[in-house]
Amino acid sequence: MRRTRVYIILILSTLLGIGVVMVYSSSSIYAWNNMKDSAYFLKRHIAYLFFGFILMLVTMAIDQDKLKKIAKPLFLISLFFLVLSLVPGLSREVSGAKRWIKIGAFGFQPSEMIKITFIMYLADFLSRRKDIINNIYYGILPSLIALAMPILLILLQPDLGTAVSLVCIVSIMWFCAGMNLNYFILAGLAALPALYVLVFSVPYRRARILAFLNPWADPKGSGFQIIQSQIALGSGGLLGQGLGQGKQKLFYLPAAHTDFIFSVITEEMGIVGAVAVTMLFILLIWQMIKVVRSCSDEFLRFLSIGIVSLISIQTVVNIGVSIGMFPTKGLPLPFISYGGSSLVFDMMAMGLLLNVSRKKDIFL
Repeated sequence: MRRTRVYIILILSTLLGIGVVMVYSSSSIYAWNNMKDSAYFLKRHIAYLFFGFILMLVTMAIDQDKLKKIAKPLFLISLFFLVLSLVPGLSREVSGAKRWIKIGAFGFQPSEMIKITFIMYLADFLSRRKDIINNIYYGILPSLIALAMPILLILLQPDLGTAVSLVCIVSIMWFCAGMNLNYFILAGLAALPALYVLVFSVPYRRARILAFLNPWADPKGSGFQIIQSQIALGSGGLLGQGLGQGKQKLFYLPAAHTDFIFSVITEEMGIVGAVAVTMLFILLIWQMIKVVRSCSDEFLRFLSIGIVSLISIQTVVNIGVSIGMFPTKGLPLPFISYGGSSLVFDMMAMGLLLNVSRKKDIFL
């Protein structure tokens, strides 16, 4: 396990380093134009990175026996913050969504926190009730009720993408716990009407789906992001235009330093750079899976499954959106995109995984 931990730390450090460079490259012109400080986003990103590093060290140091005990209290605290994010005056509205709680000069998204704490809570639940997970009253219903609470609060923000990603993470954990496949089929069929209403009853969500199917139908409106992302991908060529030399970040590609940073990487570093970053994520996830396979403790195993699912889903969705495989959704690229809350809590998740990997031995 020591070698696996070393590989995880090396790959993670490389991705974080790439993130620092690409956040500055993709945001400097925008920051200068709007804030008169080309390093505005870089400085904030480094501050969040430092805080995330501290939080990662803390989660690595927590006694594994205590992780199980604090899982439920942390989940309840996260629910409380989710409620606060909906309270006028306490929350900060961005693009019509109340997803942020403002704390001084910084803010955080409780929905990012709930992902980690619910994974911990469900890992504890599954470790205790794995043998009766297919029992309607003692296995399925309690976990469904627990999941429904954060999902409803996240949908009220509104943030359908985060809600769906949390459901996917939980579904993977349920499947690994041995839940009957028929329940997934029934749940999927039952959820289809609700998902249809949630998507097509909201104009901007409907526009995103239609833009995904045919972005050129509205090239200056709903299809603009996807088209500009594909232009960035196509103009990179084999070796790219050079670090800092990309054109799409110059007010063509929206969210260049957040949701579409992979497109900037491809434009500036070419297919070679895009493949290199993708391979780093594949290697990281593979090493994380090794941690899962080494776990003998049920709680730690389910916890690590949840963390692997979290990082994997965010990576696949972000890259998939950039290359046009999925509809536009504001999920950042883990460890690379600018985004305080996501970066901090993703590093916390990695701290938990490294904690799991050390079992009872000393990390350093």
